[in-house]
Amino acid sequence: MSGIKGFLSNDIGIDLGTANTLVYVKDSGVVMSEPSVVAVYNNSKKVVAVGEKAKKMLGKTPGNITAIRPMKVGVIADFEITEIMLRYFIEKASKQFSFIAPRVVVAVPSGITEVERRAVQESAIHAGARSVCLKEEPLMAAIGVGLPIEEPNASMIVDIGGGTTEVAVISLSNVVCSRSVRIGGDEFDNCIIQYMKRAYNLIIGERTAEDIKINIGSAFPLEKELTWEVKGRDAVSGLPKTLYVSSQEIREALSDAFKAITDVIHEVLEKISPQLSADLVDRGIVLAGGGALIRNLNLRITASTLLPCFVADDPLRAVVNGTGVVLQNYDFWTKENS
Repeated sequence: MSGIKGFLSNDIGIDLGTANTLVYVKDSGVVMSEPSVVAVYNNSKKVVAVGEKAKKMLGKTPGNITAIRPMKVGVIADFEITEIMLRYFIEKASKQFSFIAPRVVVAVPSGITEVERRAVQESAIHAGARSVCLKEEPLMAAIGVGLPIEEPNASMIVDIGGGTTEVAVISLSNVVCSRSVRIGGDEFDNCIIQYMKRAYNLIIGERTAEDIKINIGSAFPLEKELTWEVKGRDAVSGLPKTLYVSSQEIREALSDAFKAITDVIHEVLEKISPQLSADLVDRGIVLAGGGALIRNLNLRITASTLLPCFVADDPLRAVVNGTGVVLQNYDFWTKENS
C-alpha cells in the first residue's frame, strides 16, 4: 500500500529558511526557490501574495497590507502565516493529478527546541502533508554538497543561512558535534543598516542593505576594492540622499558578525576528539548556504582556524538537495536515523 501511495503522491523536501524557501520534488529536483515572505490584508488576514511577489512589497505596502516574514532566526515566529506559506509551496509543488497527500522532509536548525519542532511538524501537517520528517540542516547540507558522511572520518560543514549559522562535524552519517548561532544573512543586512545610520546619518531599508551586501560585501581584503551607490533618506533633513560606500567600509561593518561565526567554529573544533581534528587538517571546512557567497569568507575562516576552507559548488541549494537524497530512501532515514 505504501508503494501505491508513493506512486500517487509527491514526496517533497523543504528547506524552510528565514530568507528563502526551497522545494525539492522527488524525481524532479528543485522546483521552487522563493523568498519566505507573505503579504496579507491587515483586517481579514487574506493572502495578497506569497514568495517573490510578496518580497517586492516589503517596505512599500499601503496601510491595509502588511508583508510578513514569518521565519525569524531560523524558527517560526508566526505560526498562522507559516502554515499559509507552507500550504502555498506544497500545493504548488504537488503533481496536478496527485491523489495522495505528500510525505514531506523539512530541514530545521539543529538548535531548535522540541516545542519549535512540533510547531514545524503541525504546520506542515495542517498545510497538507501526509507525514513529516524533520532533519537537521547541517546534516542535510553535508549530504547535499556530497560530503562522504558515511565514512568513519570527520566532515565539517558550516551552513550560513538567513537567520542562523549551523556548524557541525559529521562522521558515520551522524552529527558528532554541532553548534548554532543566530547570525546569518539577516544580521549581515542589519549590520549594514546600522553602519549607514551611524556613519552617514542615512536610513536605508532591508532590500538596499541586501543589495550592498551582495554587490560589495566581503570578509577579507579584495584584490581590487569596490564601491557602490547607496540611496536612502537623510536622518536629519528627512530628504532623499545618495552617496557611495566602499567594500572596506562594509567589511568593517560586518566584522563582528564574521567574528561570531569564526568563534562558533572554534567552539566546535575544541569539542571534537583529536582523531577527528586530524581528519580536518586534510579535509578542511566546507561552506554552504547563502552566506557562503560573501566574498573571501573562506579566506577569513582559513586565517582564523588554519584549516583549508572551501565554498560548496551550489551553496544555496545544499540543504534542499540533501532533503532530496533523504526522499530517495525515506523509510531508511525516518526509521534508522530519526
